[in-house]
Amino acid sequence: MTITLETIKTEHAKVGEMIAMFERQAATTKYAVPAVTVTLSPGERYAGVMLDDEGEPSHHLILLPGDKDGSTWSDATAWATQQGGELPTRREQSLLYANLKGEFQQKWYWSAETYESDSACAWCQYFHGGFQDGYRKDDSYCRARAVRRLIIQ
Repeated sequence: MTITLETIKTEHAKVGEMIAMFERQAATTKYAVPAVTVTLSPGERYAGVMLDDEGEPSHHLILLPGDKDGSTWSDATAWATQQGGELPTRREQSLLYANLKGEFQQKWYWSAETYESDSACAWCQYFHGGFQDGYRKDDSYCRARAVRRLIIQ
C-alpha cells in the first residue's frame, strides 16, 4: 500500500470527527434545582422532589400525618381529600418507599392510579417488600396515606 498525502488527510479528518464525537458525549450537563423553602405543618414529612417524564423537577412531595386502616379505594380517596391531600401516584409511592419507608406499616397502601388492564382495580404499594400490584377497588385490604404537592415553578 502506498501512503499518500491525500490518504493521511482523509484519515486525519476521520480521527478529528471521532474526537469531536467523543467530546460531545463527554460534555457535562448542568442541572439546576431551584432553591425553595418547604414549610411543613405539624406531623408532615418531606419525601423529596418528583421528576417529570423529561427528568425535570416537577414538584416536592409531602407526606401528611395519619393513615386510614383497611378501606375501599373510594373511601381511601375521600379520606385523603378530607386530610387536605390526595392519594399518591405509583411513582410517588416509590419515592415514599425509598425515603420514608419507616413512616408506613409493613402493609399494602392504595395509590391514586387505576390498574390499566382492569378499571375495577387500583395500584397498591407494599411497604414491606417494596413492590406494587393491583387490588380490586371494592376490597378493603389496603391502607391509605395522603400526600400534598408543592409544584416547582
